[in-house]
Amino acid sequence: MPDHRFCIAPMLDWTDRHERYFLRLLTRHSLLYTEMVTTGALLFGDKHRHLRYNVEEHPVALQLGGSEPDAMARSAVLAQEYGYDEVNINVGCPSDRVQSGRFGACLMADPDLVADCYRAMTSASDLPVTVKSRVGIDDRDSDAFLQQFLETLAKAGCRDFILHARIAVLQGLSPKENRDVPPLQYDRVYRMKQRYPELNIVINGGIRSLEASLEHLQQVDGVMMGREAYQNPFILAGVDQRVFGDQTGIPDRQQIANDFMPYVARQLAEGVPLQHMTRHILGLFKGCPGGRQFRRHLSENAHRRDADITVLEDAIAHVSEVSLEEVE
Repeated sequence: MPDHRFCIAPMLDWTDRHERYFLRLLTRHSLLYTEMVTTGALLFGDKHRHLRYNVEEHPVALQLGGSEPDAMARSAVLAQEYGYDEVNINVGCPSDRVQSGRFGACLMADPDLVADCYRAMTSASDLPVTVKSRVGIDDRDSDAFLQQFLETLAKAGCRDFILHARIAVLQGLSPKENRDVPPLQYDRVYRMKQRYPELNIVINGGIRSLEASLEHLQQVDGVMMGREAYQNPFILAGVDQRVFGDQTGIPDRQQIANDFMPYVARQLAEGVPLQHMTRHILGLFKGCPGGRQFRRHLSENAHRRDADITVLEDAIAHVSEVSLEEVE
């Protein structure tokens, strides 16, 4: 089982393979997750496009969206064949499109079906299978509801849960609103860990600093950070040392940018547009002198058809490096 002490959340349209390669330059030990991939996309679409990744991304987990046990099992087999370290069942996404496919957060109302998917996946593959859910849905906003969900999955053998500490409002709120409007209920997640000490509980939702992450780790087994890690990625430079006890020196921003350059050059040679990679690093120099110019130069030039590595080189030239301590 991968180490879940610090994880980067699966984020649709954000955590693609280019983003994950970039994040691995900041932290060697954090567990990375793919964007959610549906079973239909894997079984009836271009599976290689959805499953390919860079070997440097390990440890990396595949998040699956689906609710049909056989399809989930076949997808888990593909994940194992591609060498992923974990496969995660999405029981947390609240979008209408996901609900119409009968997966995501609406599955919390049918824990027996999720348990059937779990059993099918673990029977078909040797990969660890985890579940990511909310702490409730709609008017089912209680410890008792979440306990029933966890206990049903635990009886099926599941021991690893990522709990987004908000309920999902399936009717009336957009996916974006569901990330902010329902109040955070960290105490409920803490109570689940206290009630079920044998389960591995990872907390997710609204976590914006390493200090907050370390506080959560006093109560639960792991922390999953999402939007803050994407928008302010240098926050991850201290994770290996402060969370995992790795005393290897903390990289600086300039070093990370320079280390990303060979990857960008290789991908450009394969025909990947520059913008597909540079959109993920716009926040690297957040808070630094020249950081705004860095973002502006990439935003205004990386989308051009003729954009090449010099666009990134010129953007970096705008920046004056400062230390992590100075930014804090």
